[in-house]
Amino acid sequence: MLLTALGWDEQLASAFEALSFDADVEPARVAIEFNYLYRVWTAYGALEATVSGRLKHRAASRSELPAVGDWVAVRRQPDHDKGAIVAVLPRRSAFSRRMAGAVTDEQVVASNVDIVFIVMGLDADFSVRRLERYLLLAHEGGATPVIVLTKPDIAEEVGVRVAQVISVAGSVPVHIVNPKSRAGIQHVAAHLKPGRTGALLGSSGVGKSTIINRLAGKDIRRTGEVRKSDQKGRHTTAHRELIALPHGGLIIDTPGMRELQLWDAGEAVREAFDDVEALAIGCQFTDCRHRDEPRCAVKAAVVAGRLQPDRFEGYLKLQDELLALARQQDERALLEQKRQAKIMGKALKKHLKAKRIY
Repeated sequence: MLLTALGWDEQLASAFEALSFDADVEPARVAIEFNYLYRVWTAYGALEATVSGRLKHRAASRSELPAVGDWVAVRRQPDHDKGAIVAVLPRRSAFSRRMAGAVTDEQVVASNVDIVFIVMGLDADFSVRRLERYLLLAHEGGATPVIVLTKPDIAEEVGVRVAQVISVAGSVPVHIVNPKSRAGIQHVAAHLKPGRTGALLGSSGVGKSTIINRLAGKDIRRTGEVRKSDQKGRHTTAHRELIALPHGGLIIDTPGMRELQLWDAGEAVREAFDDVEALAIGCQFTDCRHRDEPRCAVKAAVVAGRLQPDRFEGYLKLQDELLALARQQDERALLEQKRQAKIMGKALKKHLKAKRIY
């Protein structure tokens, strides 16, 4: 496969050349990530790769290691079907969330994405508040968001729910798609031109794998039925994967994410909540938090019915979450500084000891 079909261009070529690698290092794109093992695509075919020890040692966090969609530099090993990833090229876009669990660290879901499809079912999966979070993720990631609503055939009050989505979508395109019957798939395909990369984000069971099968023209992803009791799906996608489509576009499939803990979406709040931010211009205080401050234009809009209460509550909840996350990130940064200082101290002692012996 030609690198240009994978999205390679002059900007990436310049970034690769600037790193001044040896002749045995070549550019590649990460197609699959699975437990620190990678499959990468080069101009000469696929390679199985691992991260070099030097790159792993230099990485201050998991987010600095390769992710699906990354362009990387690979040193091919003697047997030619394996390689070592020695560097990650600068990312044009990156979709990150906080890692699950108690660890405060960034997890890159997908990188170098041009279009992010936010897939949500119109059935029991429907949640405007979760959609707001996905829109924040998309805006902060740096790609163009597109909303894809599925399962219109089994949902109730489709018109009402679509109207709710449009009310928070702003200028973001909204498409209604029935993956099983192929209805509306052409709207998704139209966004994926040759060399452009899309990513599907959404909960399990909303039809992401079926959408990919329709785009590919054959069943390449395993699909599963949702539970009838709550319409929740099982995880049929176990790992992230970059898939080349017949018409020249590329798509990244991701495991379902019903819980989405944000990582860094401060500036993106202005885009995803542009209606609230526009109202905030009328507040008496420029640093109004829209809580207990007097003459708050946002709270006045809620009272007057110009801003929906649940939309306002969602905005406040996200602000609280981002504030708490910022505190945790500051604590993590302090611990990292202490760790680096300890490493430097040990290195200095070792150097001075060696100098005395000499």
